[in-house]
Amino acid sequence: MVDFNKILDAGDVDAGEINVVVEIPTGSNHKIEWNRKLACFELDRVEPTTFAKPCNYGFIPQTLDEDGDELDALILTEQPLTTGIFLKAKVIGVMKFVDDGEVDDKVIVVPADDRNNGNAYNSLDDLPPQLLKQLEFHFNHYKDLKKAGTTKVEGFFDIATAKEVIKESQKRWVEEA
Repeated sequence: MVDFNKILDAGDVDAGEINVVVEIPTGSNHKIEWNRKLACFELDRVEPTTFAKPCNYGFIPQTLDEDGDELDALILTEQPLTTGIFLKAKVIGVMKFVDDGEVDDKVIVVPADDRNNGNAYNSLDDLPPQLLKQLEFHFNHYKDLKKAGTTKVEGFFDIATAKEVIKESQKRWVEEA
């Protein structure tokens, strides 16, 4: 298995084009996570189908969020992406998120080259408001059947804030290495 964190870096954060590795495809209720110690993907748990992921879910290589895991990314595409692939992604914002008292932010991205929609998504303002409501609802409630009230979306923020979150996570990565 390839160790993404040794081969890929976060990409060009200043330009807003980053590398993202897919862990969970849209529609899956399998909580698949990258295990950096073993350099492979593992099935952490099976979630209730009611809480299948509303979008692709992955991480940004060579980053660490405040929760000790790689910085998460919500990858918006019309079709599910396959676990284990990586893509060049355009940063369009960040969802500030707290999980069980720990900061666990989610950078929101789209493919850097999406010819299907003509690269129509360049910021959160370009997204359908209903999509943001669905993301907020999912992440506020996906643990309700086991640990109700332990997750909270604190809001959606712009590209500049997302880049700051990524850069802070890159610094943490370097400090931990």
